[in-house]
Formats: sequence, C-alpha cells, structure tokens
Amino acid sequence: MTGSQRPHILIVGGGAGGLVLASRLGRSLGRRRRATITLVDAQLTHIWKPLLHEIAAGSLNPYEDELNYFAQAQRNGFSFQPGRMVGLDREARTIQLDEMHDEIGETLVEPREIPYDYLVLAVGSRANDFGTPGAASHCIYLDTRAHAERFHRALLNCYYRAKALGEAGVGLDIGIVGAGATGVELAAEIHYATLAMARYGLDEIASARVRITLLEAADRILPALPEPIARRALQRLADIGVEVLTGEKVAEVTAEGIRTAGGRFIPARLKVWSAGIKAPDFLRALDGLETGRGNALTVDDHLRASLDSRIFVLGDCAHCVLKTRDGGEMAVPPRAQAAHQQAKWLARALPRIIAGETVSPFVYRDHGSLVSLSRKGSVGRLMGNLTGHVDLEGRLARLMYLGLYRQHQASLHGWPRTLLFVLKDLLGHSTGPREKLH
Repeated sequence: MTGSQRPHILIVGGGAGGLVLASRLGRSLGRRRRATITLVDAQLTHIWKPLLHEIAAGSLNPYEDELNYFAQAQRNGFSFQPGRMVGLDREARTIQLDEMHDEIGETLVEPREIPYDYLVLAVGSRANDFGTPGAASHCIYLDTRAHAERFHRALLNCYYRAKALGEAGVGLDIGIVGAGATGVELAAEIHYATLAMARYGLDEIASARVRITLLEAADRILPALPEPIARRALQRLADIGVEVLTGEKVAEVTAEGIRTAGGRFIPARLKVWSAGIKAPDFLRALDGLETGRGNALTVDDHLRASLDSRIFVLGDCAHCVLKTRDGGEMAVPPRAQAAHQQAKWLARALPRIIAGETVSPFVYRDHGSLVSLSRKGSVGRLMGNLTGHVDLEGRLARLMYLGLYRQHQASLHGWPRTLLFVLKDLLGHSTGPREKLH
C-alpha cells in the first residue's frame, strides 16, 4: 500500500463506529501515506448518540460537547466530505451524494459521486414508528442532535409561555412511547430537568404538575436487558413519579395525546417516539445488496457485505449473525458497544485484508449494559470473563456510565486530551447553570 497505488478507504457515517474507525485508520494508514481515508457524513459535527436524551432535557449543552469533523480529520490523518449518501454503483465503485442546500433552501453543491476502493457503511439507525397513524406528525424522534434540540426547545417554550402569561399552577403532560434504554433515560432526565427549572425561577409549571407517562408494548420495561435491571429501573421511575404503562401498544398519536390499542387515551402536549429502530430506508435499494430485518445490510463474520467483498458494514445498519461456542447463532445487538468493538476490529483487520492476509473473524463480547437515571444514579450489569456478571446501581453505576463516554472520547482523542475534557466539564459545572435554559 504505497505510492500511487494507495487504496482509497471510504467510510460513510460519522457515528460511534464510523468516526472511531476513520480516526484509527487515519492514524495508522493515512499519516503514513499507506492509504487515503475519507469520512462522509451529512452533519458537520459529531455527538455521541447515547447523550441525545441529555440534550433533549437540557442537561447537556451540545455546543460544548460536539466534535468538528474537519478538525478531527486534520488531527488524525483522514479527510472529511460533508454530504448525504443516496446511492451506490458497485461496478464503478462510487457512491452518490445528494445535493446540499443552505438554510433558505438554495443549492450549495450539486449531486456528486465519490470513488472508493473499499467502502465502509456505518450509517446507524433511525426510529421505527411501524407506520403508526399520527406518529410522524405529532411525535419527536431522538435520532439526531437536531431532534433532541427540537424537543428541548419545545419543553422550554412551555415554560416560557407560562412565565410570560403568569400561568401559575399550570400542568404539562409528556408522553414517551417505548421503554427501552432511550425512553427510560429520557423520562428520568426530564424529571430532574423540571426540578432545575424551578430553581432558576421558571416555577409557574411546578415539577409536581409535570406528568411523564412512559408506554411500552412489551410486558416490562427495558425488554432487551435482564429482568433484575428492569425491576430496579422501574422502582426508580416510580420513586420520581413517572407513570409506566406496560403491555400498551400505541394505535394512534394525535395532537392531544396517545391512544393505545386497548382504547386507553393518554393526554400529552409533548410526545416522543423511542420504540424500535431500523436502518435508513435507502439501504433497501442499494445496488442489489442483501438486507435483513429492519433494512440492515447482511454481513458475514468479517463484517463484509454478503454480496460484495469490498464493502464492509458496521453498527446498527449491519445484520451480523455469529456462531456461538455451543454451536448456535446470535445476532450482534444494535448497541453503541457493538459498533465500537466492530470499529476497533476493522481498524486492525482491514489493512491485513487489503494486503491479502488471513484474518480471524470478528467476535462480539457483551460487556453488559448500563442505563442512566440522570445524575442521581444508574442501574446496570457488567459482564466479564473473570467476574461473571456484576449488578450495579446508584452512584457507582452512574460513574461507570459516565466512564463509557470517556472511553469513547479516548478512542477519538487519546487519554491525555480526554482528561482535559474531564477538567473542563468539572469547571463548567461549578461555574454555570446545570441546565441549558436557551
């Protein structure tokens, strides 16, 4: 991989997996001029997706935690191209990017193509409303930073209106569809955000009159996690006054609230949909590539697309089924830790694959799950070869949860720079408001 024969590795998607992969390949190959690494993303900045519920509630200021792709590219030996992928030509080895517009709709860049020698798709997932009537019109999703900021503005506007009109004692109903990790974390974060509003003088809507309802079609919350964790999370939610309704499938969403299949109606001025995910729809018609459940692209145990050995897929948009030790099969779950593990594996494996060497297949290791219940604590289970599984809750679990974000930062920046970020955050929390009020 030298001279004019340097391969071009094109990575689409700058999320938890794609950005880590681009940064690592940039440092190992790009800086040494052994390959050209390009990252493509529709946004200009990166926010770790598990933080979106904190942005939505206002407990995290995205302008302080965002990472600029151009700056990251310059520091790590890769290049960045803004754009949204809409198509693929496997024979010509090019991807198609949609045209770009400015804030008022004028065209900035015409549709264009980018060639590649090896393509990595890491475009993540989107909310899946399963075609529920009214969901797209009346619910806010939490797929992107823009969605999270939209909910935060809507929440603040309720308080601004009550403040301006002197509507003391007015209530606020919030409905959250889906009690997976995102829904549970958002419900807890909103509760503590309402307490902070009162401390800063926005007390016309008393926290006791903010009614948060969490709806789940399954028979318990956090259906993808062990039941003991779900029980502890449910008790924490009950302690802070969040109403949890399980076994309630949503049939319709209206401007006034949420109607379930059982005929129950939950009034809700603000509504969030966090039930289910799917890969982006454009993957279904991506030049004949095979897709599995929820639009995800089918890959083998080396993360290669089933019909094209020059295309790799990782993260939520990959349908990856691996052999287990007992001879069975397991699908890699759509979690941030899975995307991170796949990115680290591919950063080591891809240079060897390009060189024609034999590479051992990807192995997923479940390190457990942690669910944040705001700054007051978390619940979760850690898993390891030596310790088995260890259940955690409270402040220790919260520290472990925060450590996951620091590990993500360290993968992108290294530990010395990450420790500076920790110091910055500590100083910021001691000198400014804990909630974003604008």
